[in-house]
Amino acid sequence: MNEGCALKIRSLRAQACGEPSFPLKPSTATWRSWVKNRLRTRSLWSTDIPVYLCAIVLSAASLWISFWGFAGGLVLVLEPLFWSFGIAAQMGPFIPQSMTHAILAAPAGVLLGCAALALLTGISLLRDALRTAFSREQDPDLVAKVDELRSSRASLTRAFELERQRIERDLHDGAQQELVAVIMRLGMLEAAAASTEAPAVMSQATQAREHAEQALARLRQTVRDIHPRELTDLGLTAAVGELAARSPLRIELDASGDDALLSAPAAAAAYFTISEALTNIVKHAGTDQAVIELRCDHTGVRLRVADSGKGGAEVGAGTGLAGLMERVRSVGGKLEVSSPAGEGTIVAAAVPAEPPW
Repeated sequence: MNEGCALKIRSLRAQACGEPSFPLKPSTATWRSWVKNRLRTRSLWSTDIPVYLCAIVLSAASLWISFWGFAGGLVLVLEPLFWSFGIAAQMGPFIPQSMTHAILAAPAGVLLGCAALALLTGISLLRDALRTAFSREQDPDLVAKVDELRSSRASLTRAFELERQRIERDLHDGAQQELVAVIMRLGMLEAAAASTEAPAVMSQATQAREHAEQALARLRQTVRDIHPRELTDLGLTAAVGELAARSPLRIELDASGDDALLSAPAAAAAYFTISEALTNIVKHAGTDQAVIELRCDHTGVRLRVADSGKGGAEVGAGTGLAGLMERVRSVGGKLEVSSPAGEGTIVAAAVPAEPPW
């Protein structure tokens, strides 16, 4: 089967499964311009045409082997039956001269069928090997573009993490400290108003102090959501433990391994996966219990967050899972969500220790 037919079959299969598919020729291009551009591409001559020619040759060989191997083998196996009806069935140069010859032809037919099956298997493996060999001759311009995109993605991810850490430091050392100073001054004003027996002033000072304390609490939570200080200072396991301690859920944490082997992007992706999963449990699961499993080693981190809630979570349905999946993929990881209705939700992720940049 040539590559064009294979692409057409994959397109039809995608449409049958409800997935979008795209034609080989863009709708904005004419057939003439598209063919002209295709003839200029190196991949057509180095990959497509050689694969197509090899497919034709190997398909013809497979057809010939199938006919003579299986049809001829069947004739040889049935030689004793033919001979009993007085028919000397010819198979190639072989013509039985007696019942003994016909009986001896039967096992030869079985061997011929097995040989044909082995040859067809070998041709299939050869076809895959040739396709892989031709596909390795990649277009250098395309390879350069892929490398450039990979490098840009790595730079953007690093810049994003550095910016999150900078914002966290600025909020922690700037606005948060200013709010603490305001709360202290409001407390002093409240005490002064109480000593001068000015109830109206004391009431206003008390309300202002409480509002400032609420603002400080929200700011601290925002800082943690941007980039938790514990993750940078103490590592993934300690940060997840702190996250579990702050959560309103009753969490069973099972952590093992050395998180010092993880890179900063890998640890951050794992942490925010767990954080988002716990947030979804609080908002949507309808349960107050969760289980976190965390395994760290030299290959990376594997995590699992499970609850026994109502389930039914869907990626892209407003639960933040779609963005989380993209974040995990950006560092070379994989995230899976299992959430059958009424049976709880399991969020599992595997992240390599070092991103594939």
